[in-house]
Amino acid sequence: MGRPVRLTEHTSTPRILLLEDDASLGRTLADRLEREHFAPVWARSVAAARQEFANGPWDLAILDVRLPDGCGFSLARELRRASPVPIMFMTALDSAESRLEGSEIEASTYLPKPFHFKELLIRIRLAIQARRAATVVRVDDIEIDLAAMTITRADGRRMFLQARDARVLSLLMDAAPRAVSRSEILDAAWGEDRFPTARGVDNAIVRVRQALGDNGAALIQSVRGIGYQWAGRP
Repeated sequence: MGRPVRLTEHTSTPRILLLEDDASLGRTLADRLEREHFAPVWARSVAAARQEFANGPWDLAILDVRLPDGCGFSLARELRRASPVPIMFMTALDSAESRLEGSEIEASTYLPKPFHFKELLIRIRLAIQARRAATVVRVDDIEIDLAAMTITRADGRRMFLQARDARVLSLLMDAAPRAVSRSEILDAAWGEDRFPTARGVDNAIVRVRQALGDNGAALIQSVRGIGYQWAGRP
């Protein structure tokens, strides 16, 4: 089977990915967010933000739109394919077309520059609260938060799932009690990725079962000749 995913404990301090190429503004925002008890990571280019994003989980991504090496809208589409993280655009582009593009990417909010820090702070808190208020499923002594991609075990440890593994788990839970075929899981969780295979589905199931703990195999059952079935009961 595939290599087990590295499971990390979730921290209570909201982590924010901040993409802003203006050195003065970026440094000021990062410093002030820290004073407001957030954990910002400041990136000054699309490439740097992409690299930092891989070090998730994140509670919010705040993206400028015009960057020296690319476009915040394009990056947002990449992030959206990989994670349900809320996205906020912070840009001097305030045309109807720009706002529409932000809406199409399902951004949490669109904040035109210049802005007052208090307004930014209010929008950040609302976006994070909305994310954390998402429906939480409890099964036996396990708490599953699909929006945050976390599983809290009976011993209190909170585990983090890869974005794709969270999509697999969500699909199985939504389909229950119906068994879901590997091909259906591939279509939903892998999409147009190159060279997806059934083995990739099996490896994802191993990782999710590991995150669920001792009852993982009982909660996600193998169905011979079909695929997998969620057998948990709230």
